[in-house]
Amino acid sequence: MAQIVLTNAKVIINSVDLSDHARSVKVSYKADQQDNTVMGNTTHSKLAGLLDWQMDIEFGQDWAANKVDATLFPLVGAAPFTVEVRPVNTSRGATNPAYTGSATLSAYAPLGQKVGDLAVAPATFMAAGTLSRATS
Repeated sequence: MAQIVLTNAKVIINSVDLSDHARSVKVSYKADQQDNTVMGNTTHSKLAGLLDWQMDIEFGQDWAANKVDATLFPLVGAAPFTVEVRPVNTSRGATNPAYTGSATLSAYAPLGQKVGDLAVAPATFMAAGTLSRATS
């Protein structure tokens, strides 16, 4: 698969499939950079340190049972849970990897729009364990 237009991502939060409510998905993966520059160096030198990741997902808000608010609200401050995102809402594969990890919900805005705006619910999921990339 070549480049795609993201139109149908798979989003699973704590075993609940919220794909049909996801409006945007961002998976960020990075390594801390530790400066190991010493005397005599003329350029900074860095070593990769601990890995870190987060997922920022904006949902179209839905207050019905088993939907966005019912799933996310109890997760704020709760024990870590599993999150999974895939580029396409189909099976995992070489061209459709699943990014999965144990996370905590660090930020959730269940309501916050002005009159006439679509009710959306942005959420930030922070690493509570390793992020894996699976193709099968």
